[in-house]
Amino acid sequence: MRRTGQLVEAGRAGAGIAWDSGLIRPLAPTTLGRMASAGLRHGPAASALLGLAAARWPSRTCIIDDDTSLTFSQVYVRAGRLAGALRARGVSRDSRVGVMCRNHCGFVIASFASMWTDADLVLLNTDFGGAQLGGVVASEELDVLIFDSEFSGVVAASGFTGLALIADADATGPGSTSELEEERRSAPRGGGRHGRLVILTSGTTGAPKGSKREPEAVGAIAPISSLLRSIGLHSGDTVLILPPLFHGFGLAYLLMALTFGCPVAVVRRFDASDVLQRVERDRVNVLFSVPVMLSRLLDVPPDERARFDLSTLRAVQSGAAPLSADLASRFMDEFGDVLHDVYGSTETGWSTIANPDDLRRAPGTVGRPLRGVSVRILDGDDEPVGQGEVGVVFVDSGMTAPDYTNGGGKRVVDAHVSTGDLGHLDESGRLFIDGRDDDMIVSGGENVFPSEVENLLESQPAIREAYVLGVADDEFGQRLRAFVVLDVGAELTSADVRAFVRDRLARYKVPRDVEFVEALERTVTGKVKRVR
Repeated sequence: MRRTGQLVEAGRAGAGIAWDSGLIRPLAPTTLGRMASAGLRHGPAASALLGLAAARWPSRTCIIDDDTSLTFSQVYVRAGRLAGALRARGVSRDSRVGVMCRNHCGFVIASFASMWTDADLVLLNTDFGGAQLGGVVASEELDVLIFDSEFSGVVAASGFTGLALIADADATGPGSTSELEEERRSAPRGGGRHGRLVILTSGTTGAPKGSKREPEAVGAIAPISSLLRSIGLHSGDTVLILPPLFHGFGLAYLLMALTFGCPVAVVRRFDASDVLQRVERDRVNVLFSVPVMLSRLLDVPPDERARFDLSTLRAVQSGAAPLSADLASRFMDEFGDVLHDVYGSTETGWSTIANPDDLRRAPGTVGRPLRGVSVRILDGDDEPVGQGEVGVVFVDSGMTAPDYTNGGGKRVVDAHVSTGDLGHLDESGRLFIDGRDDDMIVSGGENVFPSEVENLLESQPAIREAYVLGVADDEFGQRLRAFVVLDVGAELTSADVRAFVRDRLARYKVPRDVEFVEALERTVTGKVKRVR
């Protein structure tokens, strides 16, 4: 019955957004024939999206990176040739292919080529060092590694002994994906079993774990349709994806853009001024970002920002890390009420969305559940808590993937998967995140959620960023320690920081230790590493 309900909901939601976005339009018989052929070749899986897009919009731009741009047809042909060459080297349904690339055309080509061999695709964090990559190579049992040349030393230090290929556009000759493409082999037909997509968790509190996703995507249609309706994405819009494509947030938007025939602009490395220039140059309509990048865009001096034509920018989608109420307000004050915030995780997929009105009316909210998503707040006995009470956030939708590749996984209660976050719902059904259930501080018998203190500190005009954690204390069990990054030219003392908190929060929430640092250590997706 649950499966039937998902199918019905997916049909309604998918048809509605497809029509509203311009995806459903009369098509020529030849186009329909090409799309049918692509569907038969690749089967009902996420890997079919590129083939369907190339059949419908062959000459439309697909990817625009720092150096070049490729049409849907060009990406499709190159991915097919690479897939054929990999299959000729024995890569198949029993293989596992790792891709370690920054955001550029080569990532897209390598990822789809890997999926078309029916192998499992494992997306690797470009922030890995040799030892960490070696651990993932062993735990995920990788047979093939496709990577950018800048990571050659990391790959060598990892001890990887399988087939290693460099994906850079300017890499040619032995050991490059370009060399394999030159063999001009035909893309293999999809087999009976499509490979899994393995996305590694962010590893903010420990070693990254592989969250395995099967290619079936029916359950994701309703939530995605709801999200698209909120941000107003239309077929053919140009989108700029700033987060890493290897992360669930960036990858999901890539697949969504392919579905709607949207040209995708990407950057290898983030630079705020360069991003504004790309918005103007590529006539970007929708920008996908993470909060720390939004903060950097605000750091660009107003007179410099004014030089760029940003008139095409209709929506900005933030996600993958907490968006503070102060940052949301400041961003909309400067760029207009175009900001949306999506909440989710690698294991649960997209769960809620806050539109500009939500962010203005209920500062700090992550919004309401997307269509087809159920959110519950449970206590320590897995019982629902009352409105406004804090508990663990559990999510049920067609996008959940609670199991890890090497065993274990997130806790599941009545089909709802734990996010590991603490949160509460207001009277309007909006969700607020109060912290992680594993980083709550207990000081003198009182519970303190670090995010509450962090958000307050970041509202202080002189403070750019703040991070709060609990450290051992002989008298109170734990005490609060705050790491503070000041704005350029700003001056504060530890006493100033403590006084600011003391005037606004309970005494036990005042950090006893304050350390001023130049920057907070973050993952490549913008999350603060929760261990110091």
